[in-house]
Amino acid sequence: MARQKRIGFREVQEQFNTEEACREYFFEIRWPNGFICPRCGCREYYNISTRNKYQCKSCQHQTSVTAGTVMDRSHLELKVWVWAIYLVACDKRGYSAKQLSIELNLPYNTAWFLLHRIRKAMAQRDDNYMLSGIVELDDTYFGKAKKGGKRGRGTTKTKVLVGLSKNNEGNPQFVKMQVVPNLKGKTIGKFAKYSITEGAVVQSDAYRSYRKPLAEKYLHKYQVFDSDAEMLHWLHIIIGNTKAFVQGTFHGLGKKHLQSYLDEFCYRFNRRFVHGEIFGRLACAVTVSSPLRFADLT
Repeated sequence: MARQKRIGFREVQEQFNTEEACREYFFEIRWPNGFICPRCGCREYYNISTRNKYQCKSCQHQTSVTAGTVMDRSHLELKVWVWAIYLVACDKRGYSAKQLSIELNLPYNTAWFLLHRIRKAMAQRDDNYMLSGIVELDDTYFGKAKKGGKRGRGTTKTKVLVGLSKNNEGNPQFVKMQVVPNLKGKTIGKFAKYSITEGAVVQSDAYRSYRKPLAEKYLHKYQVFDSDAEMLHWLHIIIGNTKAFVQGTFHGLGKKHLQSYLDEFCYRFNRRFVHGEIFGRLACAVTVSSPLRFADLT
């Protein structure tokens, strides 16, 4: 497939400079084959232009391009959403709330909430995919440990499980990360269930909590970790890149919202080869996502 040409921010601003243009764009993404009532499935509707809504001819249900998505109940103009999606999608370093508030002339809290909603859409999109084939699995830690606290797996830092699938040549394909309360077998088994397809080859170190939950449904290969060996090579590189991403763009952050930023890193990494398609893909993710309320973040 030919690589699509990436358009610049000025072109995006020119193309999506009216609410009508943005609404048509989101309509085509949400209903590519024509309108479908989210309540009854009817395809016939009335366009209520004065309220920017569509009313089903069968059940009379009214909806809009933003209803039921992370954009639901947003007071921002649709063009601000489109512009923000573009900026977030096309800057591989990540966009901070401060940067976005300056770029789009938004209050800081508005920019912060907007970014969290976009990250929510990223996470929901990646929930549709599972790691398969050969999967490297390990844990890592973020944040600061308590003074005098333990090191390694006994640390008080925030614990994160990381899974990375590789192709037949041993190169990385997709990554998933999950903040977890502990590194017990039950927790590791739950991460594997929702992140790794049954029958996959899972490579890890010899930590005993990995053994039992991975023994039944996976081909588990483990060995005592050796930093001079090639085991978990790619996974540790990606962990290092994740920490640089969090520290470099967001200058560190607390445990409460760490998962959101890990989701963003994974989304970017998993689409690192799509180049010119990334803006459209993120716009699609936002359009088919589910709502996120400010109260859920505070």
